[in-house]
Amino acid sequence: MQISSPHNFHIPVMGLAYSIDSPIKVACYGINSAISIIEDNLMEAMRKHYTQKNGEAYTSIGIKEEDYRVKRITSYLNLMQKLVNTEFEKIKASTFTLGSDLMKYFEMLPDTGELKKTFQKFLLTENPSEKENLENILKEKMRPGAIEVNIMTKVDKDNLGKEDLPIPNASDALTALKAYATSDLNNSSIIFSAGMNPRLFNYMEDFREFDAIAWGHFHKKVVIKVSDYRSALIQGKYLAKKGIWVSEFRIESGLNCGGHVFATQGLLMGPILNEFREKKEELQENLFSLYNPAIIEKGKQDFSKPHPIKITVQGGIGTSDEDNLLHSYYKVDSTGWGTPFLLCPEATTVDEETLQLLINSKEKDVIRSQSSPLGVGFNYLKGTSAETERLNRIEKGAPGSPCTEKFLVSNTEFTKKPICTASRKYQKLKLKQLEESNLPDAEYQQQKEDLLSKECLCVGLSNAAPLKYEVPFLKKQKAVTICPGPNIINFSKVSTLREMTDHIYGRSNLMHQTGRPHMFVKELELYIDFLEQQIARTQNPDKRMLKNWETYCNNLLEGIGYYRELLKKEVLDSNQEAFEKSLEVAELTVCNTKTTLFKKVI
Repeated sequence: MQISSPHNFHIPVMGLAYSIDSPIKVACYGINSAISIIEDNLMEAMRKHYTQKNGEAYTSIGIKEEDYRVKRITSYLNLMQKLVNTEFEKIKASTFTLGSDLMKYFEMLPDTGELKKTFQKFLLTENPSEKENLENILKEKMRPGAIEVNIMTKVDKDNLGKEDLPIPNASDALTALKAYATSDLNNSSIIFSAGMNPRLFNYMEDFREFDAIAWGHFHKKVVIKVSDYRSALIQGKYLAKKGIWVSEFRIESGLNCGGHVFATQGLLMGPILNEFREKKEELQENLFSLYNPAIIEKGKQDFSKPHPIKITVQGGIGTSDEDNLLHSYYKVDSTGWGTPFLLCPEATTVDEETLQLLINSKEKDVIRSQSSPLGVGFNYLKGTSAETERLNRIEKGAPGSPCTEKFLVSNTEFTKKPICTASRKYQKLKLKQLEESNLPDAEYQQQKEDLLSKECLCVGLSNAAPLKYEVPFLKKQKAVTICPGPNIINFSKVSTLREMTDHIYGRSNLMHQTGRPHMFVKELELYIDFLEQQIARTQNPDKRMLKNWETYCNNLLEGIGYYRELLKKEVLDSNQEAFEKSLEVAELTVCNTKTTLFKKVI
């Protein structure tokens, strides 16, 4: 079987910089964490920082080298693995003394786990021989956390060679995949987020690193981030037909998360989790029926039963009660705690100015914006240096950013080669078009506002680490963008790693907010707000759009009905009365919206 973490939570990928070195910080304590591997300039800067920090000679990998992106990413991943292994073995070889990292490793474990119980028995034992035996058992069972990598499938720009023709298998996502596959990472996972990319998934067939070594055992596992069961089934089948097994489906809330948001048609987290709980075995069998024939056809050894599939979840989790509900009732294998860890420097990397903004953030400061050049909603913290820079450029009559990294170039509205909608070039051309379009004033202002809200995320989401570590990254570009989930407003103090794990496992409470809604209620409120925003932004909706909104309302009402049934089962540990009242308010709002839409359809 695959070696698993002794913890039952993980730290998801956050932006580009915020979790770029999280594995180096937390894997030695058995905690899994994920990094983005698209921004090779950032990884090269981090490789320089950590190489020199460890007293070793650094040799740069320049952009003129063949396959430089692959080499940069692979080199950084290899360095991370080396550093994690070194630190883990150092901790493992140390002694159980008060305040030591070895004590910290075990003290942070969940109290319900067998390893923690053995540790507690070790602490209470006075017999020398028995104590030595328990110490040996504890050290034998220690495991480092996994280094997970994330590829956002939509970020897959073609890279051009001679005569401006795309270089085969050299797009951004494909080179990142190749770099990961050929790295030294072991007992690791690659996470694909933001939907299916057939080109990327097809390319995976070229790499044997994703093949099963034995039943349930992979050196490099495949994880798909999904919003619902249907998405898991479609993507899982696609890969199974190629002889690639998906070892984990990572469910993320469509709106109650950090970064880009991918709203469902009003399908809520509770009902989605329930469908996975009820159909997990069916999902395994469906995928196995396609997977086994595919590997036989490729001349590989078949298996008598499906490999295990983990179901994990993330997005808006804030209390140990919520975490327990997800584990005990929905039977998830791990929970993702992202946004709260932005206030934990022992786990993430945030520059001091941005850290203070996070600490002081209020509900009005965290918005769902149009900032992303991808044209997808983006959870966004106001008041950052990137926002100040963007507004200053607009005020000076020169909106848009210099486009140095070009990972998000996708628009060909005005140019043959794709350009980024946050770039100066695109914004100048688009503003001119809008001025000449004779649109109604309200529509013109809306489109102009959306256009000018675009920010350079390639740089903004990368700068925190170079600023924190004083590592050269991009000349004259110091602006920082950060994208926490709405949950950030419930946390207001910098915490240690020990304090954060204690909060997750219910041994302490880091929250300062009273009256915080349950994560399911908060997501429901966000979905209602999203629908109302979509309706308000649409000047003249057609019948198809109105029907879609009606379906959205019906799904929300079904979700509310599901939550009422959940309340009857008394599986919520607290705030049941507040939960019920919130459902009543939400139901009334959705019914009123649906009635209004129904009149428009007629």
